[in-house]
Amino acid sequence: MKLKQLYNLIGPDMKAVDAVIRARLHSEVVLVRQVAEYIISAGGKRLRPALVLLSAGALGYRGTRHHELAAVVEFIHTATLLHDDVVDESDLRRGRQTANALFGNAASVLVGDFLYSRAFQIMVEIDDMRVMSVLSDATNVIAEGEVLQLMNCHDADVDEARYLQVIRYKTAKLFEAAAQLGAILGGASLEIERRLAEYGMHLGTAFQLIDDVLDYSGAEVETGKHLGDDLAEGKPTLPLIYVMQNGTPEQATCVRGAIENGGRDDFAAVLAAIRATGALEHAKKQAKAEADLAVAAIEVLPASTYKDSLLELCLFAVARSF
Repeated sequence: MKLKQLYNLIGPDMKAVDAVIRARLHSEVVLVRQVAEYIISAGGKRLRPALVLLSAGALGYRGTRHHELAAVVEFIHTATLLHDDVVDESDLRRGRQTANALFGNAASVLVGDFLYSRAFQIMVEIDDMRVMSVLSDATNVIAEGEVLQLMNCHDADVDEARYLQVIRYKTAKLFEAAAQLGAILGGASLEIERRLAEYGMHLGTAFQLIDDVLDYSGAEVETGKHLGDDLAEGKPTLPLIYVMQNGTPEQATCVRGAIENGGRDDFAAVLAAIRATGALEHAKKQAKAEADLAVAAIEVLPASTYKDSLLELCLFAVARSF
């Protein structure tokens, strides 16, 4: 299943979201426009705004507020990318130079701040306290997740629970908020709203688990980033944790040293250990389990093409190669 097929249903809505994004990116400050347009124009999967549109559609919403909220979610996501790339000292994203590599760290951080504040301006205009509560809480949790990940870097004692906590906070929380926003717009009951939030959380977790798999198995031309970036930054992701828990003492020592020291010097040896222990298969199995939980969470939704697309996103999250 390709994203293009998944998005056929919401094609016109996605174009409307893009129009909102373009309009709300405007700033009298030239550098703000340049950096913001550069990162937004890189495209990406637009999964989070799609979740707002699909979940709203699944509950019968037919207004236009979902376009604005989808843009808000994309602004928040883009701001986190700008800040992430500065923290991680990344130079490649989506097959292009990162904004910090092109414009510098200071510009990237400050334009990230602009996108956050623009997102909150739009939220205030929508004037719905439930919406503001969900998005402000999500933004705060994401920031906590960023700090947790920073604390975990170069720490080879991080276990699976701590690793999953970072994913829930840093990545899955915005998926959760996006799906929940659609439920709020659709006037769903608190139970259905909770179910859609749960769906988003599990989908986002599955998505990040596969991202971590692709860091050791993807094709750079498809993923748009360098293989081994996580290892170079000393990030203890699930494949590495699995090797340390299930590999030979030599394999565990190799991975531990690579996490603690960072860099790419031990990448070949770490990759060999990952393959020998079946660490990637283990991580894929965990992602499939999360996707299955996402599917179960929305079984209660009435049948619709929107629900079908939400279910297909679960398949895509696990089977994708980019």
